[in-house]
Amino acid sequence: MANFGEGRRSGGGGMLPLLALSAVAEYYRLPWKPPVTASLLAANTLVYLRPALIDPFIPHISEVWFNPHLIFKHKDLKRLFLSAFYHVNEPHLVYNMMSLLWKGIKLETSMGSTEFASMVFALIGMSQGVTLLLAKSLLFFCDYERAYYNEYAVGFSGVLFALKVVLNSQAEDYSSVYGILVPTKYAAWAELVLVQMFVPNASFLGHLGGILAGILYMKLKGSYSGSDPVTMAVRGVTRLVTWPLRFLNGMVRSRRRRITGRGRVGRGQTGIAGPGIWRCHSCTYDNSGWLSACEMCGSGRDRGNGWSLSQGPALSSSNDLPLDELRRRRVERFS
Repeated sequence: MANFGEGRRSGGGGMLPLLALSAVAEYYRLPWKPPVTASLLAANTLVYLRPALIDPFIPHISEVWFNPHLIFKHKDLKRLFLSAFYHVNEPHLVYNMMSLLWKGIKLETSMGSTEFASMVFALIGMSQGVTLLLAKSLLFFCDYERAYYNEYAVGFSGVLFALKVVLNSQAEDYSSVYGILVPTKYAAWAELVLVQMFVPNASFLGHLGGILAGILYMKLKGSYSGSDPVTMAVRGVTRLVTWPLRFLNGMVRSRRRRITGRGRVGRGQTGIAGPGIWRCHSCTYDNSGWLSACEMCGSGRDRGNGWSLSQGPALSSSNDLPLDELRRRRVERFS
């Protein structure tokens, strides 16, 4: 999350192809493509690029800057939630999306898409809310109005700090943060300090709010044994949205299971049994139960010829056709 005292947007460029190349290469090697991570990458990138097709529907960055004073004054929830998806320049966007690409793939692969989506949704609200409360507290207790209460900030990095806390919560090893070896579970705290040293324009309060939101999320998740309400809501919405696709898929599968009159030639019965099918004893062709004569050789279905695949042979036939007669009937049947 980057902050600017007067709410201006800075420039930059040339790094989006690097982001696209990294995303394509990462997804190409994965056997399962995490859809929520891809959707978040696309959403942040499209908001920044503002294609002509969707530009009229996307608020301008000046309308969504995260500013505690304006949020409290106007009760502006748009600034509270949408500011996370806006970035001030390409380096800001690319750095955040590269981090999201790595963290998102690891978490979504281990958690599943539904739970990951519900967690991201919760962390967006929690990180932005905690940051808002921190700014208000600093104003109330320390009179830090100019420094934090009136600053303008945007970016997904607050959520990324929260994801980093969740990802490393159970880690017991060490990680290198800008060349400094620290315990992995405390890497977010080290990154908080080092990022502020190297990037003074970064929103310290936004990043701190993300870390505290991640800790709070893990505490709440650990104290609640069932499915959290957000996960249940996301799962319900997902089932509702995908219901037409599931319905059509069920119809296609149902049609595939219907008997159409065409059969198979084969000697074995294993794995092909099904109701309404009888096998010609003369040529072993599987026919529909609606047919009274074999579709392959023309032999009639009688007590000595056919059997149901689901029941096995009804009667053994002692009247097997000679090979020459069988060939003659096939030629007459299909000539």
